[in-house]
Amino acid sequence: MTPTVTHPAPPAGSILSAVDLRKAYGPTPALDGADFSIHPGEVVAVMGPSGSGKSTLLHCLAGILTPDSGSLTYDGQDLSAMSDRERSKLRRTDFGFVFQFGQLVPELTCVENVALPLRLNGAKRKDAERTALSWMERLEVADLGPKRPGEVSGGQGQRVAVARALASGPRVLFADEPTGALDSLNGERVMELLTEAARSTNAAVVLVTHEARVAAYSDREVVVRDGKARDLTLEFAK
Repeated sequence: MTPTVTHPAPPAGSILSAVDLRKAYGPTPALDGADFSIHPGEVVAVMGPSGSGKSTLLHCLAGILTPDSGSLTYDGQDLSAMSDRERSKLRRTDFGFVFQFGQLVPELTCVENVALPLRLNGAKRKDAERTALSWMERLEVADLGPKRPGEVSGGQGQRVAVARALASGPRVLFADEPTGALDSLNGERVMELLTEAARSTNAAVVLVTHEARVAAYSDREVVVRDGKARDLTLEFAK
């Protein structure tokens, strides 16, 4: 008879948490008992060398990958037990994403890009673009509305991508190396605007980065190494 595995309860007040996550690609373990938690309004930097498992951790937390074992809880729900359709809906409504290269749709204007998540959720075009423009104004790119991604700079495009990620009012924002393709000056401004905007809406931010200057915008840092996650804040408090 297979024994029942009981995982500890997620930390009190956390909106998203993982306990003892394990994920392997064939014989190669990517996550080997990783723990993670984040509270509403908190910015947590996930750091680690290439191949450490930090991107796999982010993809599991976002419901893109299903872990082989462990507990994964979002807002009191078992994320791993959800169907693909349910997780896809979460990524449209509750989760926002900012990637290293923005990944804006080149055929759409900037305002259409920002409005896209709202349109996919059924909003009328006029309402979606009004909301999009308000977020673009907060990210200091409202004047770029009629331009296409190929007509703006890298820093401007990344601010548009941040506006798109926040326009649908996500409760958790996943930022995967959001400044990796930018120079230091543009990177600093993107991080200032991203963290300020997210905190104003009480969104939690999972920030994957290898840069200490980017991690400095977080409330605490979690280091992933050999598939395990270690909270530096807790280590320093000992």
